Amino acid sequence: MLQAREDAIIRAVNLLLAEKGFEAMTVDEVAANVGIAKASLYKHFPSKEDLAAAAMAHLMGQARAFLDSLPGDMPSLQRLRAVVHWTMALKLAGEMPSLPSQNSTLRATLVKHTDYMDGLMDVSDRLGEWIEAAQAQGLINPALPAIAVLYTLYARACDPVLEFLRMSGQHSDAEIIELVLGTCFDGLNSR
Repeated sequence: MLQAREDAIIRAVNLLLAEKGFEAMTVDEVAANVGIAKASLYKHFPSKEDLAAAAMAHLMGQARAFLDSLPGDMPSLQRLRAVVHWTMALKLAGEMPSLPSQNSTLRATLVKHTDYMDGLMDVSDRLGEWIEAAQAQGLINPALPAIAVLYTLYARACDPVLEFLRMSGQHSDAEIIELVLGTCFDGLNSR
């Protein structure tokens, strides 16, 4: 019962973070969405930062499971494209948390959250290996630092271009993902 309630809380936090972002989300909204008292919520998570950290740790668990599901013989560049596709699909489905990059209390909480940090390191290491392999094959510019490529790929998970293209009403979600994948992986040069 306790785990089911925590799962419901994390789902509510994830959706609110995706919809409103960390700064606008309130603990009262989380409690209301789950149907529990605010005091009960604090029994599970002592702060708004802890709520966000739990949601991010859950997301890292999902990311690790997704990476595990990719075929072992899939080429590195294809794996990277698949991961970026997956993150953009989550974003368009309203399931990708939006966190501020400059909130020091949230950052401090995330750095102390073992499950989140372990997940982030594992995902980053795997993506880093695939980036370096794709660079060695000449499929990604080897002059670019791998860390810059990694952060660029992470940024697609919170790319406002996705919403802008959706608001235009000219493209389906699948088309939007393909358009952004193309600009991310193929660049803007005519081929």
